[in-house]
Amino acid sequence: MSLCLSAALATLLCPLDLPASSLNTMSPFIGSSLPAYLYDPKKSALVRRRPGHPVPQSTERADQNPNNIDPAPVDAVGEFIPVPDRWRLMETLGFKHPWYDPYNQNIWKGDKPIDGEDWFLSLLAISDTVMEPRSVPTPVGPQASAGPGSVDIFSGFDQTIFSQTVLAGLVYYKGNTTFKPPEIEYRLTLALNYNRVEVDDVRALTIDPRKGRVRDDGFIALQEVFVDYHLRDVSPRYDFDAIRVGIQPFSSDFRGFLFQDLQFGVRLFGNRDNNKKQYNLAWFRRVEKDLNSGLNDVAEGLRDDDVFIANYYWQDLGILGFTSQATFAYNRNRDTDFFFDSNGFIQRPSSLGVEQPREYDVFYLGYNGDGRLGWLNLSTSAYFAFGNNDNTFTGEDSDIRAGFFAAELSRDYDWIRPRLSIAWASGDDDPFDDRSTGYDAVFENPIFAGADTSYWIRQNMPLVGGGGVTLATRNGILPSLRSSKEQGQSNFENPGLRLIGVGADFDLTPESRVSVNLNQLWFDDTAVLEVARNQAPIDRSIGTDFSVAWIWRPFMSQNVVVRLSGALLEPGAGLADLYGDDHTYYTVLGNVILTY
Repeated sequence: MSLCLSAALATLLCPLDLPASSLNTMSPFIGSSLPAYLYDPKKSALVRRRPGHPVPQSTERADQNPNNIDPAPVDAVGEFIPVPDRWRLMETLGFKHPWYDPYNQNIWKGDKPIDGEDWFLSLLAISDTVMEPRSVPTPVGPQASAGPGSVDIFSGFDQTIFSQTVLAGLVYYKGNTTFKPPEIEYRLTLALNYNRVEVDDVRALTIDPRKGRVRDDGFIALQEVFVDYHLRDVSPRYDFDAIRVGIQPFSSDFRGFLFQDLQFGVRLFGNRDNNKKQYNLAWFRRVEKDLNSGLNDVAEGLRDDDVFIANYYWQDLGILGFTSQATFAYNRNRDTDFFFDSNGFIQRPSSLGVEQPREYDVFYLGYNGDGRLGWLNLSTSAYFAFGNNDNTFTGEDSDIRAGFFAAELSRDYDWIRPRLSIAWASGDDDPFDDRSTGYDAVFENPIFAGADTSYWIRQNMPLVGGGGVTLATRNGILPSLRSSKEQGQSNFENPGLRLIGVGADFDLTPESRVSVNLNQLWFDDTAVLEVARNQAPIDRSIGTDFSVAWIWRPFMSQNVVVRLSGALLEPGAGLADLYGDDHTYYTVLGNVILTY
């Protein structure tokens, strides 16, 4: 009975192999059943003898390397493959990818050091192609016209724009973790642009009517060049202070309503409280721009136009998921020299009112918010502008008192996001008094109400008969009556704006989105327009702007983006008073962006 029980226990405890070290602990159980288990020197363990087979006789073999040092047990150190550093772990394991593959580990995209242990290089290349047929009210040239007998105010409306921009840049920085900010960063971005514009009449593109109806132009620009130095970390979670000097991008708010541009400046910035709070203290001196491409023209030097900005972001201030931002900005402009663009048209001062050089000092106090209020998405912006300027129509000193408000509400229903947009910019009700109440920004680039899909935001409409100024600038929402957004000055004698819009985004697939927008627009006050055009009355209705866009990202990333859009502006009574009521304006935009 004892023998059977011992054998049974031995079978359960050591059905196949038993380490030799377990022999002493097992001996009380295996007892006389031990002959059923043999010690195998090859396995350094007890193995069970097959029933019916004799006990094999062990044989001794000569040690082949008597002076060797036995390796450490595998279970003590683990198996490993030596690698030069942690950045090349996947490469050492055999995962190698071509240098041109931006999706996987790539030394040219900053995935591993290029110099030493913590210096990285990231290369950037972007191709931006635009084809844009459009219709814009175009005046007949005062010297000559391409169409004999053209005695009307307007010539042909149809125009075609082709623009090809290539950006190439590099970022060279020191810093060896994902979560810790770089210690120092150098950035350089160059841009090459070619643009071709064709219109229906002469003198619309250049001051010289002999240059015809087509303009071909090219430009090379320095868009970014700066150094970013990490001053210090202020917490174990890498809250920090840093300073950036050079031509750099900056946006004063979430949607680009006040100042969004690449300009020369000095910026002190950082964060606190585990990145819940961020701040910016910045000074910019604006770089002159090339009018036809919109790129920086460093050869023309810096304008006498300074922008000082301080803002503070606070996430979850009172409302979880909502970020609040306070902004203070000061724009000091002393552009008092006459300046003509490369096409021969005067830009400063604008050909409006008394047409004399102007100065202004304007301060902006603003609040911006972006985030969620429960189930509702909200993005809002409000500014109050005050200061003084030389009145465009009198040349006398005038007090600036103007306001702006915009908000966008949206809600997500699975793959659909409907939106409601409202905006208001105050207009000037008397251009001859000592108060300038028309709101204008420093350099706007709004992502709002359809953005550049919208006809009103996308196109620059000339104020025909009111001087060499635009009713609204390209990629801008405000009817500020500037000569241009790129080279002109802010103008606080303008008609202002009111906008109500509805729209929706439809994410049809992960690669494809359709956006639809319908905006109704009005002037806030038309007194300035009536003076500029010497025409009264002018109705406040601008019209109805309808646009639709299709965006396709075939690889579900930003490396390839194709966009097709179209927009119609049906003039209201106000535009009919300015341009006539027999034309519906259109724009079609084809855009392909390739990014490496």
